[in-house]
Amino acid sequence: MGDNSKKTLENLAREAALQPQEKLQKLHARNNRLSISIPRETTYQEKRIPLSPLSVQLLVNNGHQVFVESGAGRNANFTDMEYSNAGAQIVYDHATAFEGDLILKVDPPTPVEIGYMKAGQIIFSALQLAHISDQCVREMMKKKITAVGYEFMRDEAGTLSIVRVMSEIAGRASVLIAAEYLNNTSDGKGELLGGIPGIKPTDIVIIGAGAVGEYAARAAIGLGAHVTVFDNSMYKLRRLETNLGQRINSSTILPDVLEKSLQRCDVAIGALRSPEGRTPCVVTERMVQNMRSKSLIIDVSIDQGGCFETSEVTNHENPVFVKHEVIHYCVPNIASRVSRTASYALSNVITPILIEIGDEGGFDDFIWSSNGFRKGVYIYKGNLTNKAIGERHGIASKEIDFLIAGRH
Repeated sequence: MGDNSKKTLENLAREAALQPQEKLQKLHARNNRLSISIPRETTYQEKRIPLSPLSVQLLVNNGHQVFVESGAGRNANFTDMEYSNAGAQIVYDHATAFEGDLILKVDPPTPVEIGYMKAGQIIFSALQLAHISDQCVREMMKKKITAVGYEFMRDEAGTLSIVRVMSEIAGRASVLIAAEYLNNTSDGKGELLGGIPGIKPTDIVIIGAGAVGEYAARAAIGLGAHVTVFDNSMYKLRRLETNLGQRINSSTILPDVLEKSLQRCDVAIGALRSPEGRTPCVVTERMVQNMRSKSLIIDVSIDQGGCFETSEVTNHENPVFVKHEVIHYCVPNIASRVSRTASYALSNVITPILIEIGDEGGFDDFIWSSNGFRKGVYIYKGNLTNKAIGERHGIASKEIDFLIAGRH
């Protein structure tokens, strides 16, 4: 073949490549129906449920099966009848509630619940890295379970979607709790949070400029309080001001500056979060001793150990204690205090994921196509894929990207 003929063929090939091409579209068969189980939460004080009746109805209408244990939604004020009317099948035995291919929980599975699980099942739940036991991890690995942790799941924007929405709730709730414990009926100062014209506004110190701190600041400013925010990340402090759309008092966590702010504040909110392990304790007992009588500490960081040295874990039934004449509110899992709102928020994040899993052809195809969600998988078919858990418990971990790529 001559050079001219060769060039002609090359030109034709180039022109053909530039023409609109038909795209092969994957046909989603309807044989990828999910079997979803929602057991009743047994952990102390956990009142949330991962799917609302409206979400269940949507899933059922998309051809999926949903099993809900009787009473699972009671603490969020959802009845069995509402779930049944939405198309769910109500089961009356806790062990039976773990028979679906995909299990949805709020809190991590207990050792007893892992015993109910079958080989090869998938579970979505919180992980609570600081508390998960070696026994639970190894038992799930032994059963070839695939486990997804809410703390690590990211959306398409790279945001920790469930952590973010629960933090928003905790931030807003912390200010409402402050309003409650400043009044006389809770043996507080007898002050209205925010005050009124002619009276000095409530002085609130927020330690942490993440999602909890941001939404606490929004709520406090909205009620008329004077807010000061501390964080060691200048990026977070700048982002907070940008998101609020106004200048606020802010500082890095310098002990002397923090102590002076605490001495004159009415409310101090601990909103620091550690990516793993314990939250740094930045407020010493001496700083608390120098706070005003009947001032209030709300340590939202108590889930990870707390950022006040005087903090001790309390509960929703007995939420406060007094130390050095300062009222302390140190209840873990503040979002469970508003369980119905928190359950709707969880549903809003989880339901689209479940719909997409079905539409993509199954769990494996979905995590192959969703990099953000893939980061939430900490055990994949019995293989530990979370390095932090592996280091904590001395278990070898594997890269999930390699495990998934090998299957495709």
